[in-house]
Amino acid sequence: MDYRNKLVKIDIEGRVATASLCNPPLNILTLEMSAELRESFHKLEEDDGVRVIILRGDGEKAFSVGADIKEFPLVWDDVIGKKLLNENLAVDAIELTDKPVIAALEGNTLGGGCELAMAADIRFMSEKGRIGLPEINLGVFPGSGGLFRLARYVGVAKAYEMLYTGMIIDAEEALRIGLVNHLAPSGESLKQAVKLARVIADKPAEAIKLIKKGVRELWQKTTEENFRPNLEFSRSVFKTADCAEGVDAFIHKRTPEFGK
Repeated sequence: MDYRNKLVKIDIEGRVATASLCNPPLNILTLEMSAELRESFHKLEEDDGVRVIILRGDGEKAFSVGADIKEFPLVWDDVIGKKLLNENLAVDAIELTDKPVIAALEGNTLGGGCELAMAADIRFMSEKGRIGLPEINLGVFPGSGGLFRLARYVGVAKAYEMLYTGMIIDAEEALRIGLVNHLAPSGESLKQAVKLARVIADKPAEAIKLIKKGVRELWQKTTEENFRPNLEFSRSVFKTADCAEGVDAFIHKRTPEFGK
């Protein structure tokens, strides 16, 4: 299987594959990276030698901080739809693979990066890590399934609070509310993820596959029903004056003035 990519590096050791987001220092999620990520997970799905997949970000500054906000003014109109669709397909490729996926989170896991992490089955986070969906501060909201996936893990009330405020929480709080499974010392989330991946890889593959399918059935209808509306809502919000104001304020390092 050919895994030669520019922005998503695949390493396979035994029956465990590691997919690394390689766009340092913050592993920004570009259109090209989304396409490579989707393609890589489809190939890993077809690789019979791979039993478990680990998803990580290169370096310790960030798993991923999501999209490049400075690109936003360049991707209005038709390109917005392509970008959002690409990111949705990449996130879904992670969630819908029949193989267990473990995310190893170092540093910041924000925006689209958080959406990628929530598509994994299990999450390890560095004790010094931070995670959140701060899109509201740009006048938009998570466009790749973050709305319903966050509510799935932390409950509706907490999801509303996080989404309405754009709060970024630390690792201890993420563990407390159920957004991550385990905390690891700084720099060791991958090591601990590999340890668990090897345990899972030694279990009966067909039973693991059926377990994942069975659990996923609880959420599948929700995922499919929300995909198109979520995409359409995202396209709409990207065209608002508040979004333009939020992005401009971020780029020029000033406080946004929404509603004008």
